[in-house]
Amino acid sequence: MQRASLLFAMAALLLARPATCQTSKNPDVACAGCHKEIYDRYEQTPMARGSGPALDGLGSFVPGGFRHAPSSVDYRVFLRDSDVWLTYNRDTQPSLHGELKLVYFIGSNQRGRTFLYQQDHRWFQAPINYYSRKALWDMAPGFGAVTSMPSPLPIDANCLHCHTTGVQTALPQARNRYAGAPFLQSGIGCVSCHGDPAAHLATQGHAPIVNPDKLAASRRDSTCLQCHLEGDAAVFRANTSPADFRPGDDLDRYAVYFVKAATQSGGGRAASQYEALLRSACKAGVSGKPGAGDKLTCTTCHDPHSTPTATERVAFYRAKCLTCHTGTAMATQHHPEQQDCATCHMPTRNTIDVSHNQSTDHNIQRNPATANLRFASLSESTELIPVGNTTVTDRDLGLAYAQLAERGDRASGQKALALLTQAEAAGQTDTPVHVQLGFLNQRSGNAARAREEYEAALKADPYEPTALGNLAVLDAANGRTVEAIQLLERVIDADPIQTAAGLNLALIQCRLGDKQKALATLQTLSRFAPDNPQLHTFLATGSYAGQRCTLQ
Repeated sequence: MQRASLLFAMAALLLARPATCQTSKNPDVACAGCHKEIYDRYEQTPMARGSGPALDGLGSFVPGGFRHAPSSVDYRVFLRDSDVWLTYNRDTQPSLHGELKLVYFIGSNQRGRTFLYQQDHRWFQAPINYYSRKALWDMAPGFGAVTSMPSPLPIDANCLHCHTTGVQTALPQARNRYAGAPFLQSGIGCVSCHGDPAAHLATQGHAPIVNPDKLAASRRDSTCLQCHLEGDAAVFRANTSPADFRPGDDLDRYAVYFVKAATQSGGGRAASQYEALLRSACKAGVSGKPGAGDKLTCTTCHDPHSTPTATERVAFYRAKCLTCHTGTAMATQHHPEQQDCATCHMPTRNTIDVSHNQSTDHNIQRNPATANLRFASLSESTELIPVGNTTVTDRDLGLAYAQLAERGDRASGQKALALLTQAEAAGQTDTPVHVQLGFLNQRSGNAARAREEYEAALKADPYEPTALGNLAVLDAANGRTVEAIQLLERVIDADPIQTAAGLNLALIQCRLGDKQKALATLQTLSRFAPDNPQLHTFLATGSYAGQRCTLQ
């Protein structure tokens, strides 16, 4: 086989990026002994209802389903033997039939819910969601126009961190593979904001426990921001993860978030309220002095232990506004016909990352723009600035620009390469730096440097899929077919949802004459991604990435 044709067939890897158990009894009942009123109110909040067994999450919307016109797939959710099942069917070619047992739900149903299923100890998000505000099933965000059933959507610890409690550590082979249950407690438990209660409980409440309101401003805010901050790019500090955060810590120790400099309204993300709040006059402080707005925090307006009812909401939040905007004139003469302050000063806008959803604009303004009730475009700028008062290194900023480069921004790729090269020279190196430098150098044509970086990444993490896959591309380009096969087999053995790697492996196996191995590889892929168009084409015609090798 010619090197050029093998390299061409494998080129897709260069762009590929590393994308029944039940939870235990709610341990928060131990807190209810002394805090029963708070406990009872909290159990009705969206945070407390943020996740749980799938059966508990169905509520009144079973049976249900829909036909997705672009892909011609019929999805149905139903009960069978006290379990929740999702079926997917398409009778036209290529035909598609299968079912998934849904084990957990994620989401409070205030906006909607998604569901998780398990396959070979790996956890995935279902391809469809339930959107409660419109009372309908539809595709998961971002998949409305796809012409095939989406490939598996892996769920990792950082996703679970903001919806569950007691998130477990993933096994090294894959970010969504766990030895048992991926989390131990449904919803956001008391420990998520107040820390480990063991000593407090053992001393009948005499030992201290974290009270976020009594912390310094940055650590107080971090309690909420561990989940309610997203950014256009998020970078974990070296050797850390947001899942390592504990109440009382400063989130800055674990992660830094970046936004595009020209974004004026906090972007269109459903979880970007804090970014917008930082721009508001309320948070900046009327005096404009540094720290003048530290008094304002999420809990100034939101009670984390309860949610006002629909009939209470307007009066509840108006009272919050009037604690600062005092005076009889403000209370009685400022638009007395409109008691809902948020209608004018915090308008509801359509989000761009969650279908069928809206979000309140937390950039509190005197005269907010209302002509276009959509958030600003996220493509306005490629200059990144960190959110809040935080110190960033060349590593942090370089990794942030690398995330924009992965989305196709070549200018950001050049910035990332320069910054990460400087970071490496200064000793700011870890696996993400090596992987991104390998990717950026490989894309720039510096194969020797790319190889060095991938090998350094694999020395630290032998299962890193991007390093394994792209190192295989380099081996193939140099005629090292055996080495390329070994690397690709390591990828698929560890994580069979790496479809690009598997397709390239099958093509090599087929071209070397081992068609049975090629078929076995494709069958492994089809168990996880049964409707992958490239997989269908390869099985039907033997064609992949401009190459042809019949399998029969």
